[in-house]
Amino acid sequence: MIIFGIDPGFAITGYGVIEKIGNKYKVLEYGAITTEAKLDFNTRLSIIYKEINEKFEEFKPDCVAMEELFFCKNITTGINVAQARGVMLLAITQLGKPFFEYTPLQVKQAITGFGKADKKQMQKMVQVLLNLDSIPKPDDAADALAIALCCGNTERNIGR
Repeated sequence: MIIFGIDPGFAITGYGVIEKIGNKYKVLEYGAITTEAKLDFNTRLSIIYKEINEKFEEFKPDCVAMEELFFCKNITTGINVAQARGVMLLAITQLGKPFFEYTPLQVKQAITGFGKADKKQMQKMVQVLLNLDSIPKPDDAADALAIALCCGNTERNIGR
């Protein structure tokens, strides 16, 4: 089963693609979709939509997992992330595969066993659980891999 994890953003959207075979995981790819601040915001949304769809076409995931939007102190940033998340949700809906959302607390709990784990603990556990030589970069990609792992560890009925 192929799980596509997304850490939503509008400047940087992290993604991580893993394959679950039994109780083991294999990383297929991870990285980030980036948009330049100088671009018109609608153009940035279009880039995110296009590149997410290209990744879906390349990996043909069995399901998609994304971090839930949580309250941001900067309302403008929160609204922009919500809009970027909206174009991602459109792409996911058009894909027609199961979709799962997790809070940061749920992801931390699933990966480290501790809902208040810090970023370094999370990144190290992602490295260990996925048997990687180093911590995935950028941070957004490591977060997306953690979200995909959370889905694989939480959702028992996907892929059956």
